[in-house]
Amino acid sequence: MSQADIIKHIAALEALYGLPGQASLIKVADRMVPVYWDWVKRSRLCMLSTIGPEGTDCSPRGDDGPVVTMLDEKTLLLPDWRGNNRMDSLRNIVRDGRISLLFLIPGSNNVVRVNGSAVVSVAADILDRFDTEGRKPRSVIVVTIQEVYSQCARALMRAGTWSATDESAGLPSVGDMLKAMEASFDGAAYDDAWAERAAKTMW
Repeated sequence: MSQADIIKHIAALEALYGLPGQASLIKVADRMVPVYWDWVKRSRLCMLSTIGPEGTDCSPRGDDGPVVTMLDEKTLLLPDWRGNNRMDSLRNIVRDGRISLLFLIPGSNNVVRVNGSAVVSVAADILDRFDTEGRKPRSVIVVTIQEVYSQCARALMRAGTWSATDESAGLPSVGDMLKAMEASFDGAAYDDAWAERAAKTMW
């Protein structure tokens, strides 16, 4: 690939792709309007994108019910349930509040996206909103909405994302990946213990 093959100016990009269609322009809201909330409140999985001094990060966030709660039409609450304590997303938010969320629902090829800014809160009244039998998140990501809009379904349609086919056979396990990164690591033992450990430490 030569430098001549690289698009370096917005004008060249626009010339290549042409004008956006009407639907892609009128779909954007600056708050969580009811029709978008009807969709988002059924999502138990979202992809969280952040940015920080080291670069970008994207991580999945999932729950056994709605993955976010709406505080008001400009504010979403995303509990930070237990993970691996790397805190990549949280570190980024503390240093640079820009954030994007991509909400998925099994069976739907549509996606709803939220762009905005965020802070990490440990306010007791916010944590208490997610209290379930004494189970609370250690922190909650408070998202201030700047944009909400639906995403074209073509990507998920092309990928056959919700097809009934299980394509996981033969994939390397996490233990395989860890051993590949550190030869002395016992990947098989990690994999053998994972299901039980996950069940005990889900929240």
